Amino acid sequence: MIHFCLAHTAYRLHCWLPRSHQPRLQVTVFLFAITTLVLQFYVLLTPRSSRYCSQPLLTNLVGNIIFTFFTIGFTVLLTQMEPVPQVLRRMFSVFGAGSFGEGVCTVVLTVLAADCEATTPELYYLSVLLAVSSSVSTVLFSGLGLIWLAGVASPRPNAKPTA
Repeated sequence: MIHFCLAHTAYRLHCWLPRSHQPRLQVTVFLFAITTLVLQFYVLLTPRSSRYCSQPLLTNLVGNIIFTFFTIGFTVLLTQMEPVPQVLRRMFSVFGAGSFGEGVCTVVLTVLAADCEATTPELYYLSVLLAVSSSVSTVLFSGLGLIWLAGVASPRPNAKPTA
C-alpha cells in the first residue's frame, strides 16, 4: 500500500500547494523516486541477494520495483493533468488495490522469512522496511477511509446541501 500512499500524497500535496511551489514538489518526488529505485536495484544486484532464502523475497523485490515504476508514472500523470480524467481515477483505484495486495504479500513473506536474515541480509532488511512502510500506510489509509465513510454516512445536521 506504500506505493499508492506515495502517489496519492504527492497528488494531494500538488492540489494543496500554490502553483509557485509545485515545481519544487515535483523535483522532490522525482529525487525520492530515484533514490528509492537506486536502493532497490542495489539490493537486487548485490551478489548476496541471490543466495538461498526460504521465501521468494527476491521475486517480491522485483514486484516492488515494478510498482515503484507505476508509482512514478501515476505521480507524473496525476500532478500534470488538471482535471484528472475519470478513467485515470479508476485506474489509480485499481492500482491501489494491487498495491494493497503487494503490501500484504510483502508483510507475509517477510514474517515467514526470518531465517533469511543470515543468508541475504540486505534483501531481508529491505523487505522489513517495505513491510513496515506498507503496514503503516495501510493503517493510515484505513483510518482516512473510516473518517470519509463516517462523513458520508452521517452528514453534519447544519451542513448546507450541495446542489
